[in-house]
Amino acid sequence: MASPIRVTVWHEHRHELENEVVQRVYPKGMHTVMKEAIEEQLGQDVVVRTALLDDPEHGLTELVLAETDVLTWWGHMSHGDVADEIVTRVQERVLEGMGLIVLHSGHYAKIFKRLLGTTCSLRWREIGELERIWCVNPGHPIADGIDACFEVPQAEMYGELFDIPEPDELVFVSWFEGGEVFRSGCCWRRGKGRLFYFRPGHETYPIYYQAEVRKVLGNAVKWAAPASSSPYELKAKHIEETLSPVAKR
Repeated sequence: MASPIRVTVWHEHRHELENEVVQRVYPKGMHTVMKEAIEEQLGQDVVVRTALLDDPEHGLTELVLAETDVLTWWGHMSHGDVADEIVTRVQERVLEGMGLIVLHSGHYAKIFKRLLGTTCSLRWREIGELERIWCVNPGHPIADGIDACFEVPQAEMYGELFDIPEPDELVFVSWFEGGEVFRSGCCWRRGKGRLFYFRPGHETYPIYYQAEVRKVLGNAVKWAAPASSSPYELKAKHIEETLSPVAKR
């Protein structure tokens, strides 16, 4: 039997402490709902922990990351409070093979911009409008069990231009009532790691309770999990130790 996928759900967790609307929607915190969604979708195939911005080292110690196969990331109001040292630590783990799932306003997270090398800026409008999410890559593992489209009744609009590198794979595209479209499910590979951006998830709407969104989260965790988590430096050390004296010259 394969070992369960080890997931860390990282969350800023500040809106819930300051905004009464968010408190009502997510009384136990958004991270708890995301954790429960992943557990619901994957059952015994996953072990999920949470980490918060205001935890020591943002909850992302070297040990936690070493024990993480897939990291999910939700941030919004405090991107600048994430220490650069921790960003580098996460980046190194992604390059070594850890999967990273960036959610909604995490598009402005330091780690996302670091890995993609662009501003990751976009257009936005918040009036609680309908979002229709179209599956444009139905054969992709992240789209497993998802219909041709599904709707989020109230959403914050994100629109193009989304300043990102061309995705390796595009899974979802969103349409909004105002006519805007947006690349809302994008995949990349960085080093040995897989990176997925998924747009839905504004904090004042109950989006992470929605069945389709929860299904995508579970699928994304399975897709992003590494085939091997052996770090580059350990592999390089092993190769060096096995070289003959002649080969080392």
